[in-house]
Amino acid sequence: MQAALGGFALGLSLIVAIGAQNAFVLRQGLLRSHVFTVCLICALSDALLILLGVTGFGALTTAVPGLETAMRWLGAAFLIWYGARSLFAAWRGGETLRAGGADPAGSRRAAILTCLAFTWLNPHVYLDTVVLLGAVSAQYEPRAAFAAGAMIASFLFFFSLGYGARALGPLFEKPLAWRVLDLLIGLVMWAIAARLAFG
Repeated sequence: MQAALGGFALGLSLIVAIGAQNAFVLRQGLLRSHVFTVCLICALSDALLILLGVTGFGALTTAVPGLETAMRWLGAAFLIWYGARSLFAAWRGGETLRAGGADPAGSRRAAILTCLAFTWLNPHVYLDTVVLLGAVSAQYEPRAAFAAGAMIASFLFFFSLGYGARALGPLFEKPLAWRVLDLLIGLVMWAIAARLAFG
């Protein structure tokens, strides 16, 4: 139980911080668009990365010297593109929550591909989930309980964020709220991209 609680606490503390992936999940939750799919992809991806970290896969980052650098630049490029897209949406304005009709967030395929990019092109995910969680798990026995605790934290967080965003629905019926959200998302994306590119 102590190992499971340790994994839960550390796992939750690593994913609660505002980042590109969380901003995307929040936006999908507000739009009520492909929420279950997006939350499930994020949680399952985290679970896989946690499993890899606990089973010692973190050594790969040291075994392949150029891997971290390549992932860092790919992640920065993707975040620059998505940030520009969000800033353009903020400048253009006019978005509101709409009941029924065409899906304003795009197709399920687009949501899945974007979610996978946010998850797997972010080097911080590997550092936090694979390397850090993997290293800390060595202090706990059984490691499987630690990993299970961290995985539960991930599932709980992403589904709470995705479905909890609906409580903000009335606020986002106003176009100004969307402009502010898109502006903040764009700035967060670019800030993370700058951090990735320049260290």
